[in-house]
Amino acid sequence: MAQISLDNGSRIRTVADGADAIQGKALWLSVSPHLRRFDQRLHQLLANTITLYEWEYQQTVDEPCSMETALALLHDYLTQQSEPMHLLGHGMSGIIGLLYAHRYPEQVASLTLLSVGANPNVNWHSHYYALRNLLPCPRSMVLIQISRLLFGPYPASVLQSVARMLEQDLDQGLALHSLAQHQTLQAQPVATPLLVCQGEHDVILDPNTQMQWKQWLKGGDLLWQCPGGRHFFHYDYPYLVAQTITAYWQSLYQDVPALAKAS
Repeated sequence: MAQISLDNGSRIRTVADGADAIQGKALWLSVSPHLRRFDQRLHQLLANTITLYEWEYQQTVDEPCSMETALALLHDYLTQQSEPMHLLGHGMSGIIGLLYAHRYPEQVASLTLLSVGANPNVNWHSHYYALRNLLPCPRSMVLIQISRLLFGPYPASVLQSVARMLEQDLDQGLALHSLAQHQTLQAQPVATPLLVCQGEHDVILDPNTQMQWKQWLKGGDLLWQCPGGRHFFHYDYPYLVAQTITAYWQSLYQDVPALAKAS
């Protein structure tokens, strides 16, 4: 996998260059590099159908969390491309994609969101800090509990490994919330074609939260629920997720309803 470090502090990885089953190029957004291992299965499958790149942003230790910095760096990259790209992102990375597509729709061929609520302020970070405030126990125990909520009843050794990765993301990844402060983002519609993917058993984005997307969907947009999936459903069901995303992309270039293509 080729990797290029850009002068502005972000990085581009080429997952696959040359696949031509789908028109255009796709860009996977990553502002949570400590969690990117959960994206790799889906990356490899999508790379079989489209030229796929990964854009990664990681702030320095002393740098404050700033959505604007990430958005500006992403815009720097996308304005250098010859055509709009299909953007994808999970969780916080998807929120960056949502904000970008609202601001610069002309740069986005389509937007695919995984585990992003219509209210972007609700995410696993917000649930973690809510538990920290409620439970009189060490941080490590709260992280184990969050790991179980996100991934299900895995063995204790696996949940401990996941908890360490979540801890790194909390300490070093881009985030809306902290123990001291919670930022608030306003939900806004996007003009670009939109695919929203959620897990059927996601306890972070419950069914009522997921259904809030319906008020923002346009003709041709799709809200899809992964059967059996939790918050990181694309890790557990990469083939089904890849099939759904690929079918949606194909529908954008054909006179076929997106729902029929993704079924």
